[in-house]
Order: sequence, then C-alpha cells, then structure tokens
Amino acid sequence: MNRVFLAFRCFFNILFHGQLSEAALGALGLSRRSGVTVTSAKATAAATAPLTPSVKTSDGALQILSIMQRDSRLLDFLMEDLTSYSDDQIGAAVRELHDQCRDSVSRYITLQPVIDGVEGTFAQAPSKDPGIVKFVGNVPATPPGGGTLRHKGWRAAKVDLPALPPKQDATILAPAEIEIE
Repeated sequence: MNRVFLAFRCFFNILFHGQLSEAALGALGLSRRSGVTVTSAKATAAATAPLTPSVKTSDGALQILSIMQRDSRLLDFLMEDLTSYSDDQIGAAVRELHDQCRDSVSRYITLQPVIDGVEGTFAQAPSKDPGIVKFVGNVPATPPGGGTLRHKGWRAAKVDLPALPPKQDATILAPAEIEIE
C-alpha cells in the first residue's frame, strides 16, 4: 500500500511542481544530480528547440486552390452562377480556364497514371486496394485480377509547392481587391 501512496505523491509532485520532492526522491532511493535542475533543463530545451511553424494538412490543399485562383481565376468561375450564359459562352471560358489550370497544376505537381495503359483495353490490376484501383460494373464478391480499363487514374509523383510565407493565413485563397481612383 505504501507504493500506491508513493506513486500518488510522485505524480502530484511532478504535476504541481515539475519535479520530485526531496522526500519522494529519498523514498525511491534516488538522489538529485548536482548542478542540474528541472527548470534549467526546460529553459535549455526551449532555447535550443527551433521554432516550427504550425503546418496543417489542409494548408497544401488551400495553397493549390490559391494558386489556381491566382493563375486562372478558377474559384471565380466555380462560384459564378452560369444559368444566364449560353453554352457557347461557357465553352469559350472553359477552354481558356482549362489551359491555365493545366499549366498551374503541371508547374507544381508531377502527375503519373496509376495504370499506364490504353483506356478501353484489358488491364491487369496492380493491386486490389480500393485506394489504388476501383472496380466498377458487375463486380463479384472477390474482385478479379483485371478488366477493361475505363480510367487510368492519377498519382502525384512529385509535389513541389512553394513555401508559404510566414504568418500568411492559408485560408485566404485570394485577397479582396479594392481599386483606388
């Protein structure tokens, strides 16, 4: 039972004081090292630890959206109500948008097909993992080793996004623009 009380005493010493008391050290049969205190170790660790910016997984996705907006106004196009435009007007806008978006993606991301084959022909499945190959159509309980290739799929072979400037809010995909006359 003494060990339980000792464990609680050690726990609360560390919780409230950041170190074990002399009595707890003595009960454990330990002694404090000379010249080293917990606070100096904490200060040293804090001083030597490099400041790392908090990077979230979503930052890269938001950054590529920001690049697509900057280079091709993709978000403006997607958020536009197209019901008042004719199909010819939309088609003309999409042709230019397509070229600009493709250039933006290829500048920062190297894409490769998941299966390098001709669509419409038989292809062997490299894996049965649904994250790599999606079987469609009349799929049996145990997926087969291959079938007719309907889509090659895409894999990001290399992503080379520029570093975000420090203190930039990644959620701002395009700043508002105010013209001064």
